[in-house]
Amino acid sequence: MEGEDKYCAKSLESLIEFSTSKLGSRNVNVLTNDVKTLTSQEYEFGVGIKKIADKSAVCHEVYYPYAVFYCHTFAKTRTYMIPLVGADGSKAKAVATCHLDTSAWHPKHLAIKVLNVKPGTVPVCHFLHTNDMVWIPK
Repeated sequence: MEGEDKYCAKSLESLIEFSTSKLGSRNVNVLTNDVKTLTSQEYEFGVGIKKIADKSAVCHEVYYPYAVFYCHTFAKTRTYMIPLVGADGSKAKAVATCHLDTSAWHPKHLAIKVLNVKPGTVPVCHFLHTNDMVWIPK
């Protein structure tokens, strides 16, 4: 996709090298979702949604016999930390990324179809999976 740099990291060293090179600094933070108990329940947004970065590198775990991560960066993204409150009162924090410019996305991209919008008309935001990592500049 236009504006995306991607990389298959097969070692911790290569994951760090890709992420820090794309962020332009070795002075970074790594964020993940903070969920104490994994139970199937409904969650609501809590108080204190925070914008944490306008530049990030995201690495998704690939299910493989050894550690492999699919890492990528997009131009024009924003990352948020979202407090969540479960139906049972439990609290969690989830990382969300918003793609601010989707004009280059294919009209049949799953997010475009699900949201029933046209590419480039609205930002597309989504939560990250449990084992994903978001690298941001400090």
